[in-house]
Amino acid sequence: MTVTLSLARMLRNSLLLAASLALGAAAWADAPLPKKHVIVASHKLATDAGLEMLRKGGSAVDAAIAAQMVMGLVEPQSSGIGGGTFLVHWNAKKKKLETYDGRETAPKSVTPNLFLGTDGKPLGYIEAVVGGRSVGVPGTIAVLALAHKEQGRLPWADLFAPAIALAENGFPVSPRLARAIDRDPALAWIPEAAAYFRPNDKPLREGDIVKNAAYAETLREIAANGAEAFYRGRIAEAIVRAVTNSPRGPVAFTPDDMAGYTAKKRAPLCGTYRVYRICGMGPPSSGGVTALQILKMMERFNVGRLKPASPQALHLFAEAQRLAFADRAVYLGDPDFVPVPLPGMIGPAYLSGRSKLISMQSVMDRMKIEAGKPKGADLTLRHLAAPDHARPGTAHVSVIDAAGNALAMTTTVEGGFGSHLMAAGFILNNQLTDFSFEPRKDNRRLANAPDAGKRPLSSMTPTIVFDRQGKVVAVIGSPGGWRIIPYVTKTLIGLLDWNMDMGAAIDQPNVTARSGPTELESGRTPEATVAGLKALGHEVSLTEPTSGVSGLNGIRVTKNGFDAAADPRREGAVGGD
Repeated sequence: MTVTLSLARMLRNSLLLAASLALGAAAWADAPLPKKHVIVASHKLATDAGLEMLRKGGSAVDAAIAAQMVMGLVEPQSSGIGGGTFLVHWNAKKKKLETYDGRETAPKSVTPNLFLGTDGKPLGYIEAVVGGRSVGVPGTIAVLALAHKEQGRLPWADLFAPAIALAENGFPVSPRLARAIDRDPALAWIPEAAAYFRPNDKPLREGDIVKNAAYAETLREIAANGAEAFYRGRIAEAIVRAVTNSPRGPVAFTPDDMAGYTAKKRAPLCGTYRVYRICGMGPPSSGGVTALQILKMMERFNVGRLKPASPQALHLFAEAQRLAFADRAVYLGDPDFVPVPLPGMIGPAYLSGRSKLISMQSVMDRMKIEAGKPKGADLTLRHLAAPDHARPGTAHVSVIDAAGNALAMTTTVEGGFGSHLMAAGFILNNQLTDFSFEPRKDNRRLANAPDAGKRPLSSMTPTIVFDRQGKVVAVIGSPGGWRIIPYVTKTLIGLLDWNMDMGAAIDQPNVTARSGPTELESGRTPEATVAGLKALGHEVSLTEPTSGVSGLNGIRVTKNGFDAAADPRREGAVGGD
Protein backbone atom coordinates (compact mmCIF):
# COMPACT_ATOMS: atom_id res chain seq x y z
CA MET A 1 0.00 0.00 0.00
CA THR A 2 1.26 3.42 -0.96
CA VAL A 3 -0.07 6.82 0.08
CA THR A 4 0.83 9.97 -1.82
CA LEU A 5 0.53 13.07 0.33
CA SER A 6 1.16 15.78 -2.25
CA LEU A 7 -0.94 18.67 -0.93
CA ALA A 8 -1.80 20.04 -4.36
CA ARG A 9 -2.79 16.66 -5.70
CA MET A 10 -4.69 15.85 -2.53
CA LEU A 11 -6.71 19.05 -2.73
CA ARG A 12 -7.35 18.66 -6.44
CA ASN A 13 -8.64 15.09 -6.13
CA SER A 14 -10.63 15.92 -3.02
CA LEU A 15 -12.37 18.80 -4.74
CA LEU A 16 -13.05 16.80 -7.88
CA LEU A 17 -14.49 13.89 -5.95
CA ALA A 18 -16.60 16.09 -3.68
CA ALA A 19 -17.90 18.03 -6.67
CA SER A 20 -18.82 14.89 -8.57
CA LEU A 21 -20.64 13.46 -5.55
CA ALA A 22 -22.43 16.71 -4.71
CA LEU A 23 -23.47 17.43 -8.28
CA GLY A 24 -24.21 13.87 -9.27
CA ALA A 25 -27.81 13.72 -8.05
CA ALA A 26 -28.77 17.17 -9.32
CA ALA A 27 -27.11 16.67 -12.71
CA TRP A 28 -28.74 13.30 -13.12
CA ALA A 29 -32.17 14.72 -12.26
CA ASP A 30 -31.85 17.18 -15.15
CA ALA A 31 -30.54 14.65 -17.67
CA PRO A 32 -32.69 12.47 -19.97
CA LEU A 33 -33.45 9.10 -18.39
CA PRO A 34 -31.27 6.24 -19.63
CA LYS A 35 -33.15 3.82 -21.86
CA LYS A 36 -30.56 1.16 -22.76
CA HIS A 37 -29.03 0.11 -19.46
CA VAL A 38 -28.40 1.53 -16.00
CA ILE A 39 -26.44 0.79 -12.82
CA VAL A 40 -26.47 2.36 -9.37
CA ALA A 41 -23.69 1.47 -6.92
CA SER A 42 -22.57 2.81 -3.56
CA HIS A 43 -19.52 4.67 -4.94
CA LYS A 44 -19.04 6.52 -8.23
CA LEU A 45 -15.88 4.59 -9.13
CA ALA A 46 -17.81 1.33 -8.70
CA THR A 47 -20.66 2.67 -10.84
CA ASP A 48 -18.13 3.64 -13.52
CA ALA A 49 -16.68 0.12 -13.54
CA GLY A 50 -20.10 -1.47 -13.89
CA LEU A 51 -21.14 0.94 -16.62
CA GLU A 52 -17.97 0.11 -18.53
CA MET A 53 -19.04 -3.54 -18.60
CA LEU A 54 -22.58 -2.66 -19.70
CA ARG A 55 -21.18 -0.59 -22.56
CA LYS A 56 -19.09 -3.57 -23.65
CA GLY A 57 -22.26 -5.63 -23.95
CA GLY A 58 -22.01 -7.16 -20.50
CA SER A 59 -24.89 -8.53 -18.47
CA ALA A 60 -26.28 -7.19 -15.20
CA VAL A 61 -24.19 -9.80 -13.37
CA ASP A 62 -21.04 -8.73 -15.24
CA ALA A 63 -21.62 -5.12 -14.20
CA ALA A 64 -22.26 -6.06 -10.57
CA ILE A 65 -19.06 -8.10 -10.36
CA ALA A 66 -16.95 -5.25 -11.73
CA ALA A 67 -18.62 -2.84 -9.31
CA GLN A 68 -18.05 -5.16 -6.34
CA MET A 69 -14.34 -5.53 -7.04
CA VAL A 70 -14.02 -1.73 -6.98
CA MET A 71 -16.19 -1.29 -3.89
CA GLY A 72 -13.93 -3.65 -1.96
CA LEU A 73 -11.05 -1.31 -2.77
CA VAL A 74 -12.54 2.18 -2.41
CA GLU A 75 -14.96 1.55 0.50
CA PRO A 76 -13.44 -1.40 2.39
CA GLN A 77 -15.37 -0.42 5.49
CA SER A 78 -18.55 -1.61 3.77
CA SER A 79 -18.02 -4.64 1.55
CA GLY A 80 -15.46 -6.69 -0.30
CA ILE A 81 -14.27 -10.13 -1.29
CA GLY A 82 -13.61 -10.95 2.37
CA GLY A 83 -17.35 -10.79 3.08
CA GLY A 84 -20.66 -12.16 1.87
CA THR A 85 -23.35 -11.35 -0.70
CA PHE A 86 -27.01 -11.99 -1.55
CA LEU A 87 -28.06 -11.57 -5.16
CA VAL A 88 -31.56 -11.50 -6.70
CA HIS A 89 -31.60 -11.87 -10.50
CA TRP A 90 -34.31 -11.67 -13.15
CA ASN A 91 -33.50 -13.35 -16.48
CA ALA A 92 -35.69 -11.48 -18.98
CA LYS A 93 -35.30 -13.98 -21.81
CA LYS A 94 -36.15 -17.02 -19.70
CA LYS A 95 -38.60 -15.01 -17.56
CA LYS A 96 -37.01 -16.63 -14.54
CA LEU A 97 -36.24 -15.20 -11.12
CA GLU A 98 -33.32 -16.72 -9.21
CA THR A 99 -31.68 -15.90 -5.89
CA TYR A 100 -28.08 -16.62 -4.95
CA ASP A 101 -26.82 -17.10 -1.39
CA GLY A 102 -23.21 -16.12 -0.77
CA ARG A 103 -23.57 -15.70 2.99
CA GLU A 104 -20.51 -16.54 5.09
CA THR A 105 -20.40 -19.81 7.01
CA ALA A 106 -19.03 -20.59 10.46
CA PRO A 107 -15.79 -22.63 10.53
CA LYS A 108 -15.99 -26.27 11.59
CA SER A 109 -14.50 -25.42 14.99
CA VAL A 110 -17.40 -23.15 15.96
CA THR A 111 -19.70 -24.27 18.79
CA PRO A 112 -22.88 -22.67 20.17
CA ASN A 113 -20.72 -21.15 22.92
CA LEU A 114 -18.62 -19.12 20.45
CA PHE A 115 -19.42 -15.76 22.05
CA LEU A 116 -19.54 -16.79 25.70
CA GLY A 117 -16.71 -15.72 27.98
CA THR A 118 -15.00 -17.86 30.59
CA ASP A 119 -17.66 -16.74 33.05
CA GLY A 120 -20.41 -18.13 30.80
CA LYS A 121 -21.74 -14.66 30.00
CA PRO A 122 -21.92 -13.13 26.50
CA LEU A 123 -18.86 -11.16 25.40
CA GLY A 124 -19.07 -7.43 24.79
CA TYR A 125 -19.55 -6.50 21.16
CA ILE A 126 -16.08 -4.98 20.56
CA GLU A 127 -14.41 -7.89 22.32
CA ALA A 128 -16.29 -10.27 20.03
CA VAL A 129 -15.95 -8.40 16.76
CA VAL A 130 -12.31 -7.32 16.52
CA GLY A 131 -10.11 -10.29 15.71
CA GLY A 132 -10.42 -13.85 14.46
CA ARG A 133 -13.37 -15.05 16.55
CA SER A 134 -15.89 -13.17 14.38
CA VAL A 135 -14.66 -14.21 10.91
CA GLY A 136 -16.85 -16.44 8.74
CA VAL A 137 -15.69 -18.18 5.58
CA PRO A 138 -16.18 -15.51 2.87
CA GLY A 139 -18.84 -16.20 0.26
CA THR A 140 -18.70 -13.26 -2.15
CA ILE A 141 -16.26 -14.68 -4.71
CA ALA A 142 -18.01 -18.08 -4.78
CA VAL A 143 -21.48 -16.62 -5.29
CA LEU A 144 -20.32 -14.17 -7.97
CA ALA A 145 -18.57 -17.00 -9.81
CA LEU A 146 -21.76 -19.08 -9.69
CA ALA A 147 -23.90 -16.18 -10.91
CA HIS A 148 -21.41 -15.39 -13.68
CA LYS A 149 -21.35 -19.00 -14.87
CA GLU A 150 -25.13 -18.89 -15.28
CA GLN A 151 -25.80 -15.25 -16.16
CA GLY A 152 -22.52 -13.71 -17.34
CA ARG A 153 -21.78 -12.57 -20.87
CA LEU A 154 -18.25 -11.12 -20.77
CA PRO A 155 -15.12 -13.13 -19.91
CA TRP A 156 -14.62 -13.46 -16.15
CA ALA A 157 -11.13 -11.94 -16.27
CA ASP A 158 -12.35 -8.76 -17.99
CA LEU A 159 -14.53 -7.89 -15.00
CA PHE A 160 -11.52 -7.37 -12.73
CA ALA A 161 -9.64 -4.90 -14.94
CA PRO A 162 -11.08 -1.62 -13.55
CA ALA A 163 -10.40 -2.58 -9.92
CA ILE A 164 -6.88 -3.81 -10.73
CA ALA A 165 -6.08 -0.52 -12.48
CA LEU A 166 -7.36 1.53 -9.54
CA ALA A 167 -5.45 -0.61 -7.03
CA GLU A 168 -2.22 -0.19 -8.98
CA ASN A 169 -2.57 3.47 -9.99
CA GLY A 170 -4.28 4.74 -6.86
CA PHE A 171 -7.67 6.12 -5.87
CA PRO A 172 -8.63 9.19 -3.79
CA VAL A 173 -9.92 8.57 -0.29
CA SER A 174 -13.55 9.66 -0.21
CA PRO A 175 -15.06 11.82 2.55
CA ARG A 176 -16.99 8.87 3.94
CA LEU A 177 -13.98 6.54 4.05
CA ALA A 178 -11.91 9.24 5.74
CA ARG A 179 -14.60 9.73 8.40
CA ALA A 180 -14.89 5.99 8.97
CA ILE A 181 -11.13 5.64 9.51
CA ASP A 182 -10.99 8.66 11.81
CA ARG A 183 -13.85 7.34 13.96
CA ASP A 184 -12.55 3.78 14.36
CA PRO A 185 -9.83 3.45 17.00
CA ALA A 186 -9.82 -0.34 16.63
CA LEU A 187 -7.99 -0.02 13.31
CA ALA A 188 -4.88 0.76 15.34
CA TRP A 189 -5.18 -2.55 17.22
CA ILE A 190 -4.42 -4.77 14.22
CA PRO A 191 -0.95 -4.21 12.70
CA GLU A 192 -1.95 -4.83 9.06
CA ALA A 193 -4.99 -2.56 9.29
CA ALA A 194 -2.99 0.11 11.09
CA ALA A 195 -0.31 0.09 8.40
CA TYR A 196 -2.88 0.43 5.61
CA PHE A 197 -5.38 2.88 7.09
CA ARG A 198 -3.08 4.76 9.48
CA PRO A 199 0.33 5.03 7.77
CA ASN A 200 2.93 6.63 10.03
CA ASP A 201 0.29 6.45 12.77
CA LYS A 202 -1.86 9.07 11.02
CA PRO A 203 -5.31 8.24 9.64
CA LEU A 204 -5.81 8.59 5.91
CA ARG A 205 -7.44 11.88 5.01
CA GLU A 206 -9.95 12.84 2.36
CA GLY A 207 -8.20 13.13 -1.00
CA ASP A 208 -5.14 11.04 -0.10
CA ILE A 209 -4.17 8.82 -3.04
CA VAL A 210 -3.95 5.19 -2.00
CA LYS A 211 -2.48 2.25 -3.88
CA ASN A 212 -3.02 -1.37 -2.91
CA ALA A 213 -0.58 -3.67 -4.70
CA ALA A 214 -1.57 -6.67 -2.57
CA TYR A 215 -5.23 -6.33 -3.60
CA ALA A 216 -4.22 -5.97 -7.27
CA GLU A 217 -2.19 -9.18 -7.03
CA THR A 218 -5.12 -10.99 -5.41
CA LEU A 219 -7.53 -9.85 -8.11
CA ARG A 220 -5.12 -10.91 -10.86
CA GLU A 221 -5.00 -14.42 -9.43
CA ILE A 222 -8.79 -14.68 -9.17
CA ALA A 223 -9.23 -13.21 -12.65
CA ALA A 224 -6.83 -15.72 -14.15
CA ASN A 225 -7.83 -18.84 -12.20
CA GLY A 226 -11.41 -18.29 -11.07
CA ALA A 227 -12.92 -18.77 -7.62
CA GLU A 228 -10.63 -21.74 -7.03
CA ALA A 229 -7.75 -19.28 -6.60
CA PHE A 230 -9.56 -17.68 -3.67
CA TYR A 231 -10.58 -20.82 -1.79
CA ARG A 232 -7.36 -22.81 -2.25
CA GLY A 233 -3.73 -21.78 -2.42
CA ARG A 234 -2.01 -18.52 -1.52
CA ILE A 235 -5.09 -16.35 -0.87
CA ALA A 236 -6.84 -18.97 1.25
CA GLU A 237 -3.64 -19.52 3.21
CA ALA A 238 -3.36 -15.77 3.87
CA ILE A 239 -6.93 -15.71 5.22
CA VAL A 240 -6.32 -18.73 7.46
CA ARG A 241 -3.09 -17.20 8.73
CA ALA A 242 -4.74 -13.85 9.52
CA VAL A 243 -7.56 -15.48 11.49
CA THR A 244 -5.56 -18.08 13.40
CA ASN A 245 -2.74 -15.67 14.25
CA SER A 246 -5.03 -12.81 15.20
CA PRO A 247 -3.77 -10.87 18.22
CA ARG A 248 -7.38 -10.68 19.46
CA GLY A 249 -9.65 -13.70 19.67
CA PRO A 250 -7.92 -16.21 17.35
CA VAL A 251 -9.89 -19.38 16.54
CA ALA A 252 -9.30 -22.63 14.68
CA PHE A 253 -9.88 -21.69 11.03
CA THR A 254 -8.46 -24.16 8.52
CA PRO A 255 -7.75 -24.56 4.79
CA ASP A 256 -10.57 -27.14 4.79
CA ASP A 257 -12.99 -24.45 5.97
CA MET A 258 -12.03 -22.34 2.95
CA ALA A 259 -12.02 -25.22 0.44
CA GLY A 260 -15.39 -26.49 1.70
CA TYR A 261 -17.35 -23.30 1.09
CA THR A 262 -20.30 -23.60 -1.32
CA ALA A 263 -22.48 -20.82 -2.69
CA LYS A 264 -26.14 -21.83 -2.90
CA LYS A 265 -29.16 -21.07 -5.00
CA ARG A 266 -32.26 -20.60 -2.88
CA ALA A 267 -35.89 -20.45 -3.89
CA PRO A 268 -36.95 -16.80 -4.31
CA LEU A 269 -39.29 -15.46 -1.65
CA CYS A 270 -42.22 -13.64 -3.27
CA GLY A 271 -45.48 -12.19 -2.04
CA THR A 272 -48.08 -9.70 -3.18
CA TYR A 273 -48.65 -6.14 -2.05
CA ARG A 274 -51.72 -4.58 -3.63
CA VAL A 275 -51.30 -5.17 -7.40
CA TYR A 276 -47.57 -5.82 -7.20
CA ARG A 277 -45.38 -8.89 -6.67
CA ILE A 278 -42.47 -8.26 -4.31
CA CYS A 279 -39.56 -10.70 -4.56
CA GLY A 280 -36.36 -11.06 -2.56
CA MET A 281 -34.16 -13.38 -0.53
CA GLY A 282 -35.45 -15.98 1.85
CA PRO A 283 -33.49 -17.20 4.89
CA PRO A 284 -30.73 -17.01 5.93
CA SER A 285 -31.73 -13.47 5.00
CA SER A 286 -34.56 -12.10 7.12
CA GLY A 287 -35.03 -9.17 4.75
CA GLY A 288 -37.50 -10.67 2.30
CA VAL A 289 -39.92 -12.18 4.80
CA THR A 290 -39.83 -9.25 7.26
CA ALA A 291 -40.39 -6.65 4.54
CA LEU A 292 -43.31 -8.67 3.16
CA GLN A 293 -44.83 -8.98 6.62
CA ILE A 294 -44.64 -5.22 7.15
CA LEU A 295 -46.25 -4.50 3.79
CA LYS A 296 -49.01 -7.09 4.15
CA MET A 297 -49.94 -5.82 7.62
CA MET A 298 -50.26 -2.31 6.16
CA GLU A 299 -52.28 -3.50 3.18
CA ARG A 300 -55.69 -3.32 4.90
CA PHE A 301 -55.15 0.41 5.42
CA ASN A 302 -55.58 2.94 2.62
CA VAL A 303 -51.97 4.10 2.78
CA GLY A 304 -52.30 6.02 -0.49
CA ARG A 305 -54.67 8.47 1.20
CA LEU A 306 -52.29 9.13 4.07
CA LYS A 307 -49.89 12.01 3.69
CA PRO A 308 -46.23 10.95 3.37
CA ALA A 309 -44.25 11.66 6.54
CA SER A 310 -47.47 12.34 8.44
CA PRO A 311 -47.96 11.08 12.01
CA GLN A 312 -50.61 8.61 10.79
CA ALA A 313 -48.41 7.14 8.05
CA LEU A 314 -45.33 6.80 10.24
CA HIS A 315 -47.35 5.40 13.15
CA LEU A 316 -48.76 2.65 10.96
CA PHE A 317 -45.35 1.87 9.52
CA ALA A 318 -43.70 1.72 12.95
CA GLU A 319 -46.39 -0.53 14.43
CA ALA A 320 -46.16 -2.99 11.52
CA GLN A 321 -42.39 -3.07 11.95
CA ARG A 322 -42.65 -4.02 15.61
CA LEU A 323 -44.93 -6.97 14.89
CA ALA A 324 -42.76 -8.21 12.04
CA PHE A 325 -39.52 -7.90 14.02
CA ALA A 326 -41.11 -9.85 16.90
CA ASP A 327 -41.61 -12.79 14.52
CA ARG A 328 -38.12 -12.35 13.08
CA ALA A 329 -36.55 -12.55 16.53
CA VAL A 330 -38.06 -15.98 17.19
CA TYR A 331 -38.42 -17.93 13.97
CA LEU A 332 -35.71 -16.94 11.50
CA GLY A 333 -32.31 -18.55 11.03
CA ASP A 334 -30.34 -20.69 8.59
CA PRO A 335 -32.95 -23.03 7.03
CA ASP A 336 -30.32 -25.75 6.70
CA PHE A 337 -30.17 -25.89 10.51
CA VAL A 338 -33.58 -24.83 11.82
CA PRO A 339 -37.10 -25.23 10.42
CA VAL A 340 -38.35 -21.83 9.23
CA PRO A 341 -42.16 -21.55 8.82
CA LEU A 342 -42.04 -19.30 5.76
CA PRO A 343 -45.48 -20.14 4.28
CA GLY A 344 -47.10 -19.53 7.63
CA MET A 345 -45.23 -16.30 8.28
CA ILE A 346 -46.35 -14.70 5.02
CA GLY A 347 -49.77 -16.34 4.88
CA PRO A 348 -52.57 -13.80 4.22
CA ALA A 349 -54.83 -15.06 7.01
CA TYR A 350 -52.01 -15.00 9.55
CA LEU A 351 -50.88 -11.49 8.63
CA SER A 352 -54.47 -10.24 8.53
CA GLY A 353 -54.82 -11.34 12.14
CA ARG A 354 -51.54 -9.70 13.12
CA SER A 355 -52.58 -6.49 11.36
CA LYS A 356 -55.69 -6.26 13.52
CA LEU A 357 -53.42 -5.66 16.52
CA ILE A 358 -52.64 -2.23 15.01
CA SER A 359 -54.80 0.71 16.05
CA MET A 360 -54.59 4.09 14.34
CA GLN A 361 -55.62 5.78 17.58
CA SER A 362 -52.82 4.66 19.90
CA VAL A 363 -49.51 2.83 20.07
CA MET A 364 -49.15 -0.78 21.18
CA ASP A 365 -47.31 -1.44 24.43
CA ARG A 366 -43.99 -2.43 22.87
CA MET A 367 -42.90 -4.23 26.02
CA LYS A 368 -45.79 -6.68 25.57
CA ILE A 369 -45.46 -7.35 21.83
CA GLU A 370 -44.84 -11.03 21.22
CA ALA A 371 -44.27 -13.16 18.16
CA GLY A 372 -47.34 -14.68 16.59
CA LYS A 373 -47.99 -18.35 16.01
CA PRO A 374 -47.81 -18.90 12.26
CA LYS A 375 -48.65 -22.32 10.85
CA GLY A 376 -45.67 -24.67 11.07
CA ALA A 377 -43.86 -22.65 13.75
CA ASP A 378 -41.62 -24.31 16.32
CA LEU A 379 -43.11 -22.89 19.49
CA THR A 380 -40.19 -24.11 21.61
CA LEU A 381 -37.91 -21.43 20.17
CA ARG A 382 -36.94 -18.52 22.40
CA HIS A 383 -37.30 -14.83 21.54
CA LEU A 384 -33.94 -13.27 20.67
CA ALA A 385 -33.10 -9.91 22.20
CA ALA A 386 -31.06 -8.64 19.26
CA PRO A 387 -28.22 -6.18 19.93
CA ASP A 388 -28.02 -2.86 18.12
CA HIS A 389 -24.55 -2.32 16.66
CA ALA A 390 -23.57 1.06 15.25
CA ARG A 391 -22.10 1.83 11.82
CA PRO A 392 -22.90 -1.40 9.96
CA GLY A 393 -20.72 -2.02 6.89
CA THR A 394 -22.74 -2.96 3.82
CA ALA A 395 -23.31 -1.78 0.24
CA HIS A 396 -25.86 -2.31 -2.52
CA VAL A 397 -25.86 -2.46 -6.33
CA SER A 398 -28.91 -2.22 -8.63
CA VAL A 399 -28.60 -2.99 -12.36
CA ILE A 400 -30.79 -3.40 -15.44
CA ASP A 401 -28.91 -4.36 -18.61
CA ALA A 402 -29.71 -3.93 -22.31
CA ALA A 403 -31.44 -7.31 -22.47
CA GLY A 404 -33.78 -6.37 -19.62
CA ASN A 405 -32.08 -8.57 -17.04
CA ALA A 406 -32.42 -7.03 -13.58
CA LEU A 407 -30.23 -7.49 -10.53
CA ALA A 408 -30.39 -6.45 -6.88
CA MET A 409 -27.21 -7.30 -4.96
CA THR A 410 -26.48 -6.48 -1.34
CA THR A 411 -22.97 -7.21 -0.12
CA THR A 412 -21.22 -6.79 3.22
CA VAL A 413 -18.34 -7.30 5.62
CA GLU A 414 -20.93 -6.83 8.46
CA GLY A 415 -19.65 -4.07 10.76
CA GLY A 416 -17.54 -1.12 9.67
CA PHE A 417 -14.18 -2.62 8.57
CA GLY A 418 -15.48 -6.08 9.51
CA SER A 419 -13.19 -7.92 11.93
CA HIS A 420 -10.47 -5.32 11.21
CA LEU A 421 -8.23 -8.18 10.07
CA MET A 422 -6.67 -7.96 6.60
CA ALA A 423 -5.39 -10.68 4.30
CA ALA A 424 -3.94 -10.40 0.79
CA GLY A 425 -4.98 -6.75 0.54
CA PHE A 426 -8.60 -6.89 1.73
CA ILE A 427 -10.68 -6.70 4.92
CA LEU A 428 -12.09 -9.87 6.49
CA ASN A 429 -15.68 -9.90 7.71
CA ASN A 430 -17.01 -10.12 11.26
CA GLN A 431 -20.16 -11.86 10.07
CA LEU A 432 -20.33 -14.39 12.90
CA THR A 433 -21.37 -11.62 15.29
CA ASP A 434 -24.71 -11.70 13.44
CA PHE A 435 -25.37 -14.91 15.38
CA SER A 436 -27.04 -14.61 18.76
CA PHE A 437 -24.36 -14.42 21.43
CA GLU A 438 -26.32 -16.73 23.74
CA PRO A 439 -27.08 -20.22 22.40
CA ARG A 440 -29.99 -20.81 24.79
CA LYS A 441 -32.24 -18.75 26.99
CA ASP A 442 -34.34 -20.15 29.83
CA ASN A 443 -33.52 -23.66 28.55
CA ARG A 444 -35.02 -22.81 25.16
CA ARG A 445 -32.81 -22.70 22.09
CA LEU A 446 -32.40 -19.76 19.74
CA ALA A 447 -32.91 -20.20 16.00
CA ASN A 448 -29.88 -18.03 15.22
CA ALA A 449 -27.40 -19.58 17.67
CA PRO A 450 -23.87 -20.28 16.34
CA ASP A 451 -22.98 -23.69 14.94
CA ALA A 452 -20.33 -25.21 12.70
CA GLY A 453 -21.07 -24.62 9.02
CA LYS A 454 -24.10 -22.46 9.80
CA ARG A 455 -24.90 -19.15 8.10
CA PRO A 456 -25.81 -16.28 10.45
CA LEU A 457 -29.12 -14.51 10.01
CA SER A 458 -28.94 -11.39 7.83
CA SER A 459 -31.11 -8.31 7.31
CA MET A 460 -29.99 -7.67 3.73
CA THR A 461 -33.04 -7.02 1.55
CA PRO A 462 -32.21 -7.01 -2.19
CA THR A 463 -35.61 -6.69 -3.86
CA ILE A 464 -37.18 -6.76 -7.33
CA VAL A 465 -40.79 -5.63 -7.86
CA PHE A 466 -43.04 -6.89 -10.68
CA ASP A 467 -46.42 -5.75 -11.99
CA ARG A 468 -49.45 -7.94 -12.77
CA GLN A 469 -48.03 -8.82 -16.17
CA GLY A 470 -44.76 -9.99 -14.70
CA LYS A 471 -42.75 -6.97 -15.89
CA VAL A 472 -40.06 -5.46 -13.72
CA VAL A 473 -41.28 -2.32 -11.95
CA ALA A 474 -38.35 -1.59 -9.63
CA VAL A 475 -35.03 -2.82 -8.26
CA ILE A 476 -34.06 -1.71 -4.75
CA GLY A 477 -31.76 -2.39 -1.78
CA SER A 478 -29.76 -0.73 0.98
CA PRO A 479 -27.06 -1.10 3.64
CA GLY A 480 -27.87 -0.35 7.27
CA GLY A 481 -27.81 -3.40 9.56
CA TRP A 482 -31.25 -4.44 10.84
CA ARG A 483 -32.55 -1.07 9.65
CA ILE A 484 -32.06 -2.19 6.04
CA ILE A 485 -35.51 -3.75 6.22
CA PRO A 486 -37.44 -0.55 7.06
CA TYR A 487 -35.21 1.50 4.74
CA VAL A 488 -36.17 -0.68 1.78
CA THR A 489 -39.79 -1.01 2.86
CA LYS A 490 -40.37 2.75 3.24
CA THR A 491 -38.99 3.18 -0.28
CA LEU A 492 -41.38 0.55 -1.63
CA ILE A 493 -44.30 2.33 0.06
CA GLY A 494 -43.21 5.62 -1.51
CA LEU A 495 -43.01 4.03 -4.95
CA LEU A 496 -46.13 1.87 -4.84
CA ASP A 497 -48.56 3.75 -2.57
CA TRP A 498 -47.59 7.37 -3.22
CA ASN A 499 -46.33 7.08 -6.82
CA MET A 500 -43.07 8.82 -5.97
CA ASP A 501 -40.09 8.80 -8.28
CA MET A 502 -37.11 6.79 -7.04
CA GLY A 503 -35.22 9.79 -5.69
CA ALA A 504 -38.18 11.08 -3.69
CA ALA A 505 -38.98 7.61 -2.33
CA ILE A 506 -35.41 7.18 -1.12
CA ASP A 507 -35.25 10.72 0.29
CA GLN A 508 -38.20 10.18 2.65
CA PRO A 509 -37.28 10.33 6.34
CA ASN A 510 -36.06 7.04 7.73
CA VAL A 511 -38.34 5.61 10.43
CA THR A 512 -37.24 2.50 12.28
CA ALA A 513 -38.91 0.61 15.10
CA ARG A 514 -38.06 -2.71 16.67
CA SER A 515 -38.20 -3.31 20.42
CA GLY A 516 -36.86 0.10 21.43
CA PRO A 517 -38.11 3.65 20.85
CA THR A 518 -39.45 4.78 17.49
CA GLU A 519 -36.41 6.24 15.72
CA LEU A 520 -37.06 9.32 13.61
CA GLU A 521 -34.48 10.93 11.38
CA SER A 522 -33.60 14.37 12.65
CA GLY A 523 -33.71 17.11 10.04
CA ARG A 524 -35.94 15.15 7.68
CA THR A 525 -38.92 14.33 9.90
CA PRO A 526 -41.36 17.29 10.23
CA GLU A 527 -41.67 18.67 13.76
CA ALA A 528 -45.44 18.31 13.57
CA THR A 529 -44.99 14.61 12.83
CA VAL A 530 -42.72 14.15 15.83
CA ALA A 531 -45.32 15.82 18.05
CA GLY A 532 -48.13 13.78 16.49
CA LEU A 533 -46.35 10.48 17.13
CA LYS A 534 -45.69 11.45 20.74
CA ALA A 535 -49.39 12.24 21.11
CA LEU A 536 -50.19 8.70 19.90
CA GLY A 537 -47.97 7.33 22.66
CA HIS A 538 -44.68 6.76 20.84
CA GLU A 539 -41.46 7.08 22.74
CA VAL A 540 -39.44 8.96 20.13
CA SER A 541 -35.71 8.93 19.59
CA LEU A 542 -34.40 11.54 17.17
CA THR A 543 -31.37 10.14 15.37
CA GLU A 544 -28.69 12.02 13.52
CA PRO A 545 -29.13 12.05 9.75
CA THR A 546 -28.09 8.52 8.85
CA SER A 547 -25.03 9.47 6.86
CA GLY A 548 -22.95 6.35 6.41
CA VAL A 549 -25.78 4.03 7.52
CA SER A 550 -28.67 4.14 5.08
CA GLY A 551 -27.43 4.00 1.52
CA LEU A 552 -30.44 3.07 -0.55
CA ASN A 553 -30.23 2.84 -4.30
CA GLY A 554 -32.70 1.68 -6.87
CA ILE A 555 -34.16 1.78 -10.36
CA ARG A 556 -37.77 2.42 -11.33
CA VAL A 557 -38.83 1.34 -14.81
CA THR A 558 -40.95 3.96 -16.58
CA LYS A 559 -42.24 4.42 -20.12
CA ASN A 560 -39.65 7.18 -20.55
CA GLY A 561 -36.66 5.16 -19.37
CA PHE A 562 -34.95 4.12 -16.15
CA ASP A 563 -35.60 6.41 -13.18
CA ALA A 564 -32.59 5.60 -10.99
CA ALA A 565 -31.32 7.24 -7.82
CA ALA A 566 -28.83 6.85 -4.98
CA ASP A 567 -29.33 7.84 -1.36
CA PRO A 568 -28.06 11.41 -0.76
CA ARG A 569 -26.99 10.26 2.71
CA ARG A 570 -24.06 8.33 1.19
CA GLU A 571 -21.76 8.42 -1.83
CA GLY A 572 -23.71 6.37 -4.36
CA ALA A 573 -23.94 7.31 -8.03
CA VAL A 574 -26.02 6.48 -11.10
CA GLY A 575 -24.62 5.55 -14.50
CA GLY A 576 -26.47 4.66 -17.67
CA ASP A 577 -27.08 5.26 -21.37
